[in-house]
Amino acid sequence: MSTNWRISSISGVVLAGYFIPTWAAIAWQIIVSPVRGLFERPSVSIALYVTDHLQLPTMTAVRFGWLLALGRLTVVAFFALFLLLFVRGLIRRQSGGGEALAIALTIGSVMSFASMLMASQVGEIQALRLHASELLVMIGTGIVMLFDTPARTPAAEVPAESALEQTELSYNS
Repeated sequence: MSTNWRISSISGVVLAGYFIPTWAAIAWQIIVSPVRGLFERPSVSIALYVTDHLQLPTMTAVRFGWLLALGRLTVVAFFALFLLLFVRGLIRRQSGGGEALAIALTIGSVMSFASMLMASQVGEIQALRLHASELLVMIGTGIVMLFDTPARTPAAEVPAESALEQTELSYNS
């Protein structure tokens, strides 16, 4: 087994364990029944903001709901890709999947931040707490990814006498 695990990879696996089933279920509810799925707790702040503040008609709100479901499924797909690359890296004893995790965190953070702002505008306190907590765990993992350096492999030793020798050039004699 690999002994050079990174904290950000373990945190990404834990996040994927939460976001894949949760956001896939939310997206599935929106796909099956767009109006009902859009007005359930995880998306109610977005639905109220779109219908009340932006005053969009019902069909446009349904299209917006499908776009939201597509965005959530994109985040789920990148988390699943990260898990696949992480497991592949465990088998091959190398790290992998950091890029997929970074993309999932970026898209998910933007969506959660926008949802949090919409929840604060319409006064949905429970939706605001949900989106704020999701945003905090994604930003926390992103910060850990920034400062978590990969494990260093031992470098080949260079003989001391060759390191001190200088090359003589034709103009340096």
